[in-house]
Amino acid sequence: MPASPSTARAINDRLALRLLQQEGPLTAGQLKQLTGLSRPTVADLVERLTAAGLIAVVGEAGEQRRGPNAKVYGIVADRAHLAALDVRTEGVAVAVADLVGRVLAEASVPIGGDTGTGPAVEQAVTLVERVAKEAGADRLHTVGIGAPGLIDPSSGELRDSTGLPEWHRRLVATLQDRLPEARVSVENETNLAALAEQRDGAARDRDTFVLLWLGHGTGAAVVLDGALRRGASGGTGEIGFLPVPGTNALPTSTDCEGGFHSLASAAAVVDLAVESGVPVVAGQEPAVVGVVRAAAAVMREAVGRVGRVPGAVSSDWVSEVVAGVVPTDGVPEVVAGAVPSGDSAPAARFLDALADRLAVGVASVVAILDPGCVVLGGEVGQAGGEELASRVRDRIARMTPLPTEVRATTLGGGAVLRGALLTARDRAQEELFTPGEHPPQPSPGW
Repeated sequence: MPASPSTARAINDRLALRLLQQEGPLTAGQLKQLTGLSRPTVADLVERLTAAGLIAVVGEAGEQRRGPNAKVYGIVADRAHLAALDVRTEGVAVAVADLVGRVLAEASVPIGGDTGTGPAVEQAVTLVERVAKEAGADRLHTVGIGAPGLIDPSSGELRDSTGLPEWHRRLVATLQDRLPEARVSVENETNLAALAEQRDGAARDRDTFVLLWLGHGTGAAVVLDGALRRGASGGTGEIGFLPVPGTNALPTSTDCEGGFHSLASAAAVVDLAVESGVPVVAGQEPAVVGVVRAAAAVMREAVGRVGRVPGAVSSDWVSEVVAGVVPTDGVPEVVAGAVPSGDSAPAARFLDALADRLAVGVASVVAILDPGCVVLGGEVGQAGGEELASRVRDRIARMTPLPTEVRATTLGGGAVLRGALLTARDRAQEELFTPGEHPPQPSPGW
């Protein structure tokens, strides 16, 4: 059955809006070419969308051109403003963007563990309001929040979880109260990071992959056939509770100590660095990020130094030599002499030991899901880079017959905020880009 005229118009309008989002401003002629629609049909949809306040003329194509065919149309970006929040146990980051997702202002604030629930919530809400004001947003249309913990699939609410601050749950309700006209939603932080990696990061070419989050804690997000999988209770990817060898106990229903968390959490990784002889230096970034970044830099320099020597051998060999696993006997003197030693050995031992630990979790995921690709995400995944990812990749190749790429994140810890912004933008556009249901322009004021 052919589509009714109204349905056809709705389909055409949404197609045009999506193209304007993806490609940027376009002329009517370009819209005709990209959509395959007739010139009169394109002219009608341009008129409809302009009248709805969704698109406007933003310029002309070519300095010498004039007339209706030269007009360049773009989405009215300030039709709505969006906010994204990355809520962590130690603070919150906020970004405010326009309807096309262009970030206009962002800021973060630390929230100490001894801060009471009420003051913590007020700090976070005040930050949202301040950033919105800095962005020139009179009101927020949509707010997307990324937070650790389980999201109830039936209600979409953050479930009460042992070990997570109470202010996390209170924040969502308070934002809805303070921003009654905004659409406020919350999603697990690792799930949002995976969406961002799929759209803009290391998994852009993958419909199926797993993101292993490595930060303060651990987590995983599963994307199968292009869709994020949450599970029956919203707990897909709670890899911190995975029982693994090498720990002193089993995890419980309320505590992931003894599970994979005990091998790969920030505290566990810092302890491993100390055991390996890598110094922990206090700085602006978290200690776990500092030690992993420093070790990766040492090994990058070691491999690079050998790689510049004619007749050089593999980077894996360099790592093993630096760690003292294999001797340099039989290797040309010019190559062996380029291999660093001494201070480099702790870095090699540390990265190898960390890769051993991560491979345990990755191998379990691969055996069950066969995702073909695992992204090492979060601040630790970014700090380790290819030096860490390649080590995990080599171990997985030996542990499973299933071919699996292991990639380092390209977004790092910023993936959560980016994912929250993308979901907020999608939700706002889904509502505003529905032809015939365009709400009137809002009046100023919170």
